Amino acid sequence: MPYRQIPSLNWLRVFEAAARSESFSDAARILNMSPPAVSQQIKALEQHLKTALFDRGPRNVTLTDAGASFLPAVRQSLMSVETTAASLFGHAQGASVTVLATLIFATGWLVPRLDAFEAAHPDIQLHIMGEYRESDFSREGPDLHIAFGGAPRAWGDADLLFGETLYPVATPEIAAAIRTPDDLLGHRLIEISTHRTSWLQLFAGLPGFEMSEARFCFVDSSEIAMTMASTGYGIALARAPATDGRVSAYGLERCLGEVGVSGSQAYYLVSRSFGAQSPAAQQFRAWLLEASAQFR
Repeated sequence: MPYRQIPSLNWLRVFEAAARSESFSDAARILNMSPPAVSQQIKALEQHLKTALFDRGPRNVTLTDAGASFLPAVRQSLMSVETTAASLFGHAQGASVTVLATLIFATGWLVPRLDAFEAAHPDIQLHIMGEYRESDFSREGPDLHIAFGGAPRAWGDADLLFGETLYPVATPEIAAAIRTPDDLLGHRLIEISTHRTSWLQLFAGLPGFEMSEARFCFVDSSEIAMTMASTGYGIALARAPATDGRVSAYGLERCLGEVGVSGSQAYYLVSRSFGAQSPAAQQFRAWLLEASAQFR
């Protein structure tokens, strides 16, 4: 028989209180309920799960092995609801903004600058969501969307933030040993299969370089590429300025001096029409456009 969803989330709240106090009477006092109501809801939960969650004693109750295993998940779920509610609704209306951003932009460029935004706008609560793959912005719920690619044909307005410059990076030991383009051939070259601009375009600017001898490792995100390069597994392509924060955090160094190539894609800020944006979204948009202006 397929599992049926728990019909009442209040059962979980009562279960957690009873487990915490080891007493149905104390749980009733905590929840402002009657002891029989607490006992009834615990019994209903046990019947639904077809498992005893408590061993009943004359004065208290203790968790069974099944109840002890179930408790951490229940506590985490209830805490998540409380934390999210406080974050979303604990501020004045319009004082929060949700931003959906490509993962490497969020970790490598945006996060290191969030202190500056908070200092300028201490009353705005930010919710940053990392986007691993391209999504349909019109079906999501963010106020603002930082997208990567060609000029987006989204339902909202799009502002160019900046493009990218690609150059090889590696651990300091590997970078020091790369003195000529041919030295790259002694290492794995970490390639991001989902990007239009890659090692192929970089090699095109290196006369005489024999690409057929290169060894590649394919991944699908810059975050993975940077992490792999930091372990010495191979050489990755930094994509400045979006990856600047990760290059610095991982202690990676540039190989071959000024060798690099401009990318064919860029980062865009996609948003609802200005009049439909909340005041918080408008302020974040204005800050982001100003902060990114030097890279355009």
